[in-house]
Amino acid sequence: MKPLSLKLRAISLLSQREHSLTELRRKLMRIATQHEAASDGELDAAAASTEVENLLLWLQEQGYLSESRFIESRINARSPRYGSLRIKQELAQHGLGLSAENQQLLKDSELERARAIWQRKFAGQQPEDLAARAKQTRFMLARGFPFDVIQRLLRAQSD
Repeated sequence: MKPLSLKLRAISLLSQREHSLTELRRKLMRIATQHEAASDGELDAAAASTEVENLLLWLQEQGYLSESRFIESRINARSPRYGSLRIKQELAQHGLGLSAENQQLLKDSELERARAIWQRKFAGQQPEDLAARAKQTRFMLARGFPFDVIQRLLRAQSD
């Protein structure tokens, strides 16, 4: 059975979910070098890199690869479980950033999202002492919520 071409592999990856340019480049380079090694045993990294870069350019021109769609899908997938700081960090790992509009949308819904996560994790139980408060704060910080949002959340819940 003949292996799929690099273009078909790229489209297949993009049909499963959105990818960032950096992420797709890394995956395609791995596929291209494995394919080269399997076919003739000689690795020509420069040729594989050129082929991958040309394919990425074609995918962008055809609309298969879009950074804005990737950002939107990542925000939609992560915002119910994580805070804006975690989402920004994850996008930065892909070499991307949030637009001012997306930052404002996340900021506007931050307290409500934090409250929903806090309710699910702690079942609405107020921290009884400083240790419990610290535990809840650490959990919410690890989820990527800003400290001021966590303070407002815990203060509002105790009132």
